[in-house]
Amino acid sequence: MISGDKAVALRTFLGSLPGAMAARLAKAVEVDRLAGGAVLPHELILDSLRPALRRFAQAERTPAPLRLFSEPFEDLLIDAPRQEKQKGRIARSSVPLVWEWLRQTLMPEAAESFAADVTRAVLAYRMPDARTRAGEFWPAASARILAALQNDSARKIARRALGGDAALEDAREMALLLGAAPDIRAVQDTLPRGTPQLSEDLLWSLRAIYDRLAESAPDAAPYVAVIAMNRLARPWEALKLPLLVSRRTQDTLIASTDMGLIGEMIFGEIEDHANAIRAARHPNFDADELVDHVARFAELSTGIVKGIEIRRDGRWGQRLMKDRAAVAEVMEGLVRRAPKEIIAALPVQRAGAFAGGPRPPDLSRPAEPEKSARAIAYAKLVIGCKPFAAAASFGAAVKDSFDEVAIALKSYTDDLVRELRGSSGEKRSHAESLFAVVVELTAILFSAEEAEFLRRRGRAAMGIPAAA
Repeated sequence: MISGDKAVALRTFLGSLPGAMAARLAKAVEVDRLAGGAVLPHELILDSLRPALRRFAQAERTPAPLRLFSEPFEDLLIDAPRQEKQKGRIARSSVPLVWEWLRQTLMPEAAESFAADVTRAVLAYRMPDARTRAGEFWPAASARILAALQNDSARKIARRALGGDAALEDAREMALLLGAAPDIRAVQDTLPRGTPQLSEDLLWSLRAIYDRLAESAPDAAPYVAVIAMNRLARPWEALKLPLLVSRRTQDTLIASTDMGLIGEMIFGEIEDHANAIRAARHPNFDADELVDHVARFAELSTGIVKGIEIRRDGRWGQRLMKDRAAVAEVMEGLVRRAPKEIIAALPVQRAGAFAGGPRPPDLSRPAEPEKSARAIAYAKLVIGCKPFAAAASFGAAVKDSFDEVAIALKSYTDDLVRELRGSSGEKRSHAESLFAVVVELTAILFSAEEAEFLRRRGRAAMGIPAAA
């Protein structure tokens, strides 16, 4: 058993590994787990590696029984917590529940046989045999799950076994894609993860798969676009498929078809980011996390507008306008507050009642950690939002705040460098602590090069020889 401190250290180290190294380690650990190894903390290691593996799109994982079982619906899996089931998204936490339901209740002998056959094939490096065995198991598992959900009394039993309605609906969606596995695998083979764009050839290949499913498994056909969306670098490009299938270009028309699912999912994600932004409050916000939400909101909302004709009076158009207005209101408030919070971390001497002109830095006390941390957070917010602010309708606020901060910071920096040159003792110490804050703000708002130039100015002012 690994102690808490050591587990935290291990998670931090493994999560920071380069993607290729993390992928190789994950495969080795998964093979050891398949072979029955009892020394390594398999789950802890694999869970810790997930951040690095997500950053490495080419990571090839060991085809263990549970992973092979999940392949037809793996593109629908989500890790984020949810309030309710959303069509097209399957909670990763539901997968082991459904797998154990199959192994313990629905088809124990067949599931155990599948797991044993796959394990033997993987340990013998016969990967094609493992995949062939999975192809045999998928339709059987699909049929068994659907049979267990066919009426109210059966669903009541399933609900107890799976722990609720959301997991039950996840199981139904898994079964739907397991039953259509050959065509789902064709979509996955056609579109490797991270495909940069949906070319004409790829689009018609997906259309052919959609048409086959529309004949053989019509309920599964809309998932062709869902899987494509999750495999494209620009998810909104998957909207080209419903445009081609429905031969319609307006959101009000597409939303009324079965292919409207993909638009609903994209808008659901847009609203998730909008809700996270709306929840941000001064002073308790994570600047990096908030910028990520703004960037994703701007990217998706701009992309979907380019992808289809969004009518202002249409269902999707109304939702988008509402979300943009709410995001702009919150972000304008935070961004316009930034100059005040940043300047507050740069104290100046009090002036008399009739004093005018610039006021020199106040060196009676060192930099205050709380104010400095707040200033740095706001600086990260302003500079981080700069590329996306126009698309999210608060570009003017970002420009005004950046300009105001840039002027104030330059003036304060020049005054502080002069103080460094002429101060000593406690004042010098306080000046150095403020100078460190100014350097960090300069690195965030301008560049690492400007920050390094400022450091050199500070060392020269203090009479410290330049590093060799």
